[in-house]
Amino acid sequence: MRVAIDARHLGQGRGIARYLEEMLTALAAGFPDDEWVAVVPGDRNVEVPSGVELRRTRLGSRPLFAAAALTGRPRLEKLAGGADVCWLPAPAPVACGRRVPYVLTVHDISFEVAAGNFTAYEQGWHQAARPRRLAERAAAVVVDSEATLQAMEDASWPIEPGEATVIRGAPSTNLTGGQKAWPSDRGYLLYVGALEPRKGIDTLAKAIEIARRIGLTLPLIVVGEGRSAPLLDGAAGVRLVGRQSDQQLSELYAGASALVVPSVLEGFGLPPVEAAAHGVVSVTSDLPVFRETLGDAILTFPVGDAESLAKTLVLISGDEGLRTTLGAAAKQAIRPLTWGASAHSLHRVLSEVVSKRR
Repeated sequence: MRVAIDARHLGQGRGIARYLEEMLTALAAGFPDDEWVAVVPGDRNVEVPSGVELRRTRLGSRPLFAAAALTGRPRLEKLAGGADVCWLPAPAPVACGRRVPYVLTVHDISFEVAAGNFTAYEQGWHQAARPRRLAERAAAVVVDSEATLQAMEDASWPIEPGEATVIRGAPSTNLTGGQKAWPSDRGYLLYVGALEPRKGIDTLAKAIEIARRIGLTLPLIVVGEGRSAPLLDGAAGVRLVGRQSDQQLSELYAGASALVVPSVLEGFGLPPVEAAAHGVVSVTSDLPVFRETLGDAILTFPVGDAESLAKTLVLISGDEGLRTTLGAAAKQAIRPLTWGASAHSLHRVLSEVVSKRR
């Protein structure tokens, strides 16, 4: 089986990039007899995992994606030198021929249900991608969680019952075994992710201010970038460190007292799973997706409730026994989540699509 992959997200430093890199690595390692072809724009300098063929286009990213959206050319399978099936790891402006089926992964539908959280450029990108049309034409649809599938069904996406397959992510393989290289006798709270409105950064900023007034002494280290950064920049006890290497992020997880996840919307939520791999408890907004992966091994607060979050942060920062108990439970809860298992599930979907066309 020859699989053409829209690999534009590689090297972009976001959650989809990490998802794609991990899945590609596991697919190539688990199924070396198949051909995995990663197609990337010609202006991207990226590396691909061992066992994956890299194909760079002659066009750079913007003209390539614009052409795909406007003219339906060039087609992904042609750019890959032929394919039995294509895999689109996320909805994006892309051209695929009708003779070669494709599998589409949808991580969330925040671009629909919370469009106002995105910039005008991002909204235009989403419109150009035409996600619903991609899903309707797809031979199969993959989602990260039952929560995303439910959101799509509630929004009447054009998918037939049983057509979508839930394949969860897993802790990043490059973020294991980190040592506590960030010295702190008192510990610290940690935030990891994009600094964007849908991540609840405004709630986090208010909560930290309230928490420090009612007894919080631990600092908050913030990993990530985005237009909501000014809400936290300069706040008492908050340290913005931008993007971090895998090694640095692993060390930050290992030394954290707790991870804070104030998201308004999530399709899967990778940071709590990564924190759990280090035995670190997460304080999350009460979105169903977090219970889906971590069960009761988390502390939750109502979405957008800064006062409740503040009280929860004070509670967890002052109770080492609770942190230890919940951290151990979280680590146990994610044991079934591995990229090898995820890759096997995706490979089965791809293989079934190819078999049906033969």
